[in-house]
Amino acid sequence: MAGYTGAQIFAAELVGTFVLVVLATGTIVYDAQTGGGYGLYIAAAGPFVALVICVGLFGKVSLAHFNPAVTIAYYVTGHTKRGQLAWYLSAEMIGAVLGSLFVMAFIGTEANLGANAPNRDLPTVVTFPTEVLASAMLMGVILYVVYTKGLRGFGGAAIGGIVALDILLMGNVSGASMNPARALAPAVLSGAVADLWLYWTAPFAGTMAAAVLARRRFRARKVCSGGGNGDNGGGSDGAARRGARPGTRPPTRN
Repeated sequence: MAGYTGAQIFAAELVGTFVLVVLATGTIVYDAQTGGGYGLYIAAAGPFVALVICVGLFGKVSLAHFNPAVTIAYYVTGHTKRGQLAWYLSAEMIGAVLGSLFVMAFIGTEANLGANAPNRDLPTVVTFPTEVLASAMLMGVILYVVYTKGLRGFGGAAIGGIVALDILLMGNVSGASMNPARALAPAVLSGAVADLWLYWTAPFAGTMAAAVLARRRFRARKVCSGGGNGDNGGGSDGAARRGARPGTRPPTRN
C-alpha cells in the first residue's frame, strides 16, 4: 500500500464493498423473485464474481479488505496501521449501506434484502462455531495470498473461491456471512436484525484467530509486494537477518 493516501484507500474500499454487497445480496433477492431455484449456488456466485473483479482492481491500493473482520485481522498481523483503521472501517460500512440501498432501489426487497440468517433448526452451539470456522478459512486463504505475493495474479479467484466454498458448505448452517458489513446493511435496512449478534461476533473471532496463528508463524517476515491482496510494504525481517554481514545489525522495523 506504499504511496497510497488514506483517501485513495477509502475510495477503493468503498467501491469494492459496494460491488461486493450488490452482487452478494442482489443475487439472493433476484433468486427469491424468481422462485428460489438457484439457492446456495447463486448466493455463492455473487461474491465470487465481485471478489475476482475487485481484488484485481483494488488489491494493490488497499489490500482489498471489503470486510471489517478482515481489516481488524490485518491490524493484528501488522499489515494495516492504526491510523488507517478509520479509513477502512468507515469505507466498508458506507459502501455496504450504499450497496443495500442500490439493491433496494433497482433490484428488490425480497429475502430481507439478501440478509444473512442461520439455520433456526440448529442450536447456537452449532451455528456460532460454524461461522467462526468459515471466517477463519477465509482469512487463512487471504493471508496465504498475501504471503505468496498474490498467487501470481490469481489472488482474487482464490479469495472469491473460498468465500463461495464456505457458502456452499456452511450457508445452510450459519448463513456464512463472514463479513459484518455485508451482514449489517441489509439487516438494518430490512429490519431483520435478530441475527446480527452472530455476524458481529463470529467473523471477528474467526479472522483474528487466523491472524494470530499467521503472525506467530511469520513473525520474522514482512510482506514485500503482491497482486490482489498483496502488500507493498518493506522486506522480510528474517531475510534481513539472514543477509546481514557479520558484525552489523539488521534493519529495524518501522
